[in-house]
Amino acid sequence: MKFRAKIVDVGCLNHFTRIVNTISKLTKSCILRLTSDKLFFILSDKVASGGVALWCQLFQGNFFDEFQIEGVSAEYNEIYLELTPENLSRSLKTSQNAKAVKIKLTMKHCPCITIAVELPSLSSHSRIVTHDIPVSIIPRKLWNDFEEPCVPDFDMIEANQNGEMNLKIDTDMVSVTTHFKELGNPSWVEEGTQPDSFQRDPTSMAKVKIDIKRLLQFLAGQQVNPSKAICNLVNKKVIHFVFLHEDVSLQYFIPALV
Repeated sequence: MKFRAKIVDVGCLNHFTRIVNTISKLTKSCILRLTSDKLFFILSDKVASGGVALWCQLFQGNFFDEFQIEGVSAEYNEIYLELTPENLSRSLKTSQNAKAVKIKLTMKHCPCITIAVELPSLSSHSRIVTHDIPVSIIPRKLWNDFEEPCVPDFDMIEANQNGEMNLKIDTDMVSVTTHFKELGNPSWVEEGTQPDSFQRDPTSMAKVKIDIKRLLQFLAGQQVNPSKAICNLVNKKVIHFVFLHEDVSLQYFIPALV
């Protein structure tokens, strides 16, 4: 297996850094999936058993000036790596004024993602700062554990089909509700199909009770600056966020409290 990539454009580098920073705020460990045209950051905790799930997809052509990969085989030209996103985020902090950043899969004392940051210098020689980030290589037989989460048939989109959403916070001392109106209801199904949820009373509210700490962690960590944000609810089961940007899509699932 081989992987090497290079970012030269400062705007692309800063955008990639913001995405990694966002991921690092949401999970201590994740899977980095590399294909010939895309990168994925994946957290596959089972929502059904109370864990959150994350699926972040990037098109490599929007970020990298060079991108080469040789996967486990010609048939499966992909690489799956487990890493700590905080380590990747820290290594990219030194690259804000970089002339270029090179990323390579290497074998040191263990498999590593090596980040080589080329910094400007007053002399004719560039300064290179190198970071080795330990990773674990995920074998092919386990790849099916990291497939894109299934998006269920949502009972309502944006809380109900009239574009109304209520955010309610309850404590022992106070109950506060914020009301949102005239929200958009983006279609989540192919044209011509009508799941049962779209035949219900449009004023009926879908409710999901979630851990406020998980919601705050997700919202506070956002640096993607999405052009569109979608909130989907499965009544009493899960809340599903979709942040869309022209270069990246991020999905995050928070299960309901029992």
